Amino acid sequence: MLGMPKVHYREDAINTANPYAIYTKEVLVDGEKILTDPEGYILNMDEWSEGFAIAQAAVEGLTLTDEHWDVIYFIRHYYDERSIQAQVRDMIRHFREAWGPEHGNNHYLHDLFPMGGPQKQGNRVAGIRKTKGEH
Repeated sequence: MLGMPKVHYREDAINTANPYAIYTKEVLVDGEKILTDPEGYILNMDEWSEGFAIAQAAVEGLTLTDEHWDVIYFIRHYYDERSIQAQVRDMIRHFREAWGPEHGNNHYLHDLFPMGGPQKQGNRVAGIRKTKGEH
C-alpha cells in the first residue's frame, strides 16, 4: 500500500545524511513505515525495495516506466559495486550504449527524473542516501 509521507520531528532526524534536518518523513510500503529525511532520501538503505521505489516515486509525482527502472537498477548496482553514487557522466556513458544517443543523454535522463535529475531524484527513488557533498 502506498501513502503520503508522515512527518516525525528531530529524534528520528538525527541519523539522516543532513545534519540540519529537524524531522523525518515516512513512506508506507506494504504496511511498513520506511523513514526518509526531509528531502525523501531513505534513512536505512537496507529497507529499500521495489515497493519503496514505487511509493517514493508516487510521492514525487513519478510513474515508473521500464526506463526509470533501468536507471534505478543502474544506480543501485553502481553503488553496490563502488560504495559511491554514480556520476551523471557515468550514467550517460552507460545509457548511450544501452539506449543509443537519442535517449542516452543528459537531457533525456533529466526528463525521466525532472526533480533533480537522475543523481538526486533517481537516487532518492533508488534508495541511495544523499552524500555529504551533494547540495
